[in-house]
Amino acid sequence: MRVDPFYVVNLSGALDKTQSQQQQLTNEVSSGLRVTTLGADPVAVAENAQLLNQIQRDDSFTQTSGLTEGMLRVTDSALGSVVTELTQAIQLATEGNNGTLNGSDLKSISNQIAGIRDEVLSLANTSYQGQYVFAGSATGTSPFTLDNTSTPPTVNYGGNSSVNVLQAPNGQTVALNVPGDKIFTATTSSVFGALDNLIQDFASGSTASSASDLASLNVAMNSVNQQRVALDNSLNQITAASSAANSESTQLKTVQTNLMQADIPAVATQLALTESQQTALINVISALGSGSLFDKL
Repeated sequence: MRVDPFYVVNLSGALDKTQSQQQQLTNEVSSGLRVTTLGADPVAVAENAQLLNQIQRDDSFTQTSGLTEGMLRVTDSALGSVVTELTQAIQLATEGNNGTLNGSDLKSISNQIAGIRDEVLSLANTSYQGQYVFAGSATGTSPFTLDNTSTPPTVNYGGNSSVNVLQAPNGQTVALNVPGDKIFTATTSSVFGALDNLIQDFASGSTASSASDLASLNVAMNSVNQQRVALDNSLNQITAASSAANSESTQLKTVQTNLMQADIPAVATQLALTESQQTALINVISALGSGSLFDKL
């Protein structure tokens, strides 16, 4: 009878292979992962890396958007309060223009509008988590200051005109702020300019220019309302983008789990078969080692 001289060597190779399979399957059972090394499934490992990268981008955006939504809500609330203050100033200026008030009454209105101007100044310096929301990109410095050396006193802007943006995972760019100079000191719709002029008008006891200054204040308030609409649109965009990113992250995590997670019942069955094969191989090799190969034939 012809005998393969490499029979024992082949048996040893098969035993090594089953031991390696057993180790792999044991690792899968203990870790719950189908792929535990790069060599186990290079394609799956590469796909997993791409999934992790996208999941991290989505989760990072969701976290950032949460802080951004808070800032936009604070900004919108501040502008809402500005509109309330300006509405009161318009009512006072309208009362001052009715032609029935004396000089003392007009000075009283001037003082009340000055108080409103100071309140609007405080709102224009609103901050969120230490960042001034109306300072453009110069968020670390209070953007508005009152200069009392001029007549009438004027409000100066120390921020810049930069618009901060946030890019969503889908590539959409969302504006996060409206620079303060565009809201409060714009040439054609200056909130502080109109207020300061009205303060001066009524302080002097004259209403010669108050009607045109009142009209300017109405224009300025309308501009504030328009900026609120823009901010509300940004808030809606970020909320929608955050919801989409969160949904995508959840879906990708499911895909990642299906890609990398082991099928434990199936793996346990394979492990049992591999252990049986290993035991059988060990018995054969042991039997061969106890006598002549021809004795076993």
